[in-house]
Amino acid sequence: MTRGPEQGILPADDKLWQGQGAMGKLKVYGVPRSRAYRVLWMVNELGLDYEHVPVHFGDGSAKTPEYLAVNPNGRIPAIDDDGLKLWESMAINLYLAKKHDKGLWPKTVEDEAQALQWSFWAMTEVEKPALAALLHRMFLPEDMRDPRLADEGEQQLQQPLKVLDQALAKTGYLAGASFTVADLNVASILSWARLARVDLSAFPHVKQWLAAALQRPAAEKATPRRGP
Repeated sequence: MTRGPEQGILPADDKLWQGQGAMGKLKVYGVPRSRAYRVLWMVNELGLDYEHVPVHFGDGSAKTPEYLAVNPNGRIPAIDDDGLKLWESMAINLYLAKKHDKGLWPKTVEDEAQALQWSFWAMTEVEKPALAALLHRMFLPEDMRDPRLADEGEQQLQQPLKVLDQALAKTGYLAGASFTVADLNVASILSWARLARVDLSAFPHVKQWLAAALQRPAAEKATPRRGP
């Protein structure tokens, strides 16, 4: 599994981000311009009271003894939920959605299996090529970008996007008939493809679904902000 955003490849803007809500028992570690974005989206979606701790993958703060006590891998994101320390963004989101069950956790065991399937699928089939396109079209310095690698990433996304489009054509969602953790997890990864200007015109269901997901207030609240 690629670890690009957690190793400091993407630029940081933790100083431009303000944590949401009063300090509570739940702590979310990371910065929005990383996989922590999907966890921040989740806690906002659930309306949780949390403390955002802007641990950064590029400034050494992810390697401090204090943070390594939370995640000994030295990567982000991670959470501390009243003493439960958990890392890996998909595991965190699945846990939070099930624990708080405010409509994001599937209602049947069959739909629960679908949520797990799509979350794992996004990590194995979508994240690496989406990241390649993003890095080589936007985030790497100009002299480090390789347009060939970006185009290869987009090409590798074609089959997964076809699979996703066919699934969304049935109900418009991935695990049941409403927006769930499955949609959030997959859309958070595909947001990289959208930023990388991957052409979605051949996948109308994906294009419509992704636009709607990323326009949800909780997603917009979690999106990293740039200064003026």
